[in-house]
Amino acid sequence: MKIKILSKQIDLTPAIKEYIEMKMGGLEKFVARYEAKGEVLVYFELARTTHHHHKGEVYYVESYLHLPGKDLRAEYVHEDARAAVDKVKDILKNEIVKYKEKSLTSNR
Repeated sequence: MKIKILSKQIDLTPAIKEYIEMKMGGLEKFVARYEAKGEVLVYFELARTTHHHHKGEVYYVESYLHLPGKDLRAEYVHEDARAAVDKVKDILKNEIVKYKEKSLTSNR
């Protein structure tokens, strides 16, 4: 699984980059069966919603997970960047499980 990280209006520190890679890497066990069929890509974007706000929901996280035959998307806005990353990971995990169950039932 390849992870491509893009940051807008924010400096991507090595600590936050490592955190994103660790969290998104946790999804590998859910997409292992799709890696045999083709390459699995994760496009991850971390951004600030505005330059001048310092309080409130200022961090925007969006992620696309490209599976063979299906693209899954998750986005979340929160006041803490790490919490937003966690929530996006949870949303993607749920989407993968739904997709997996749907493909298993259609094959039967």
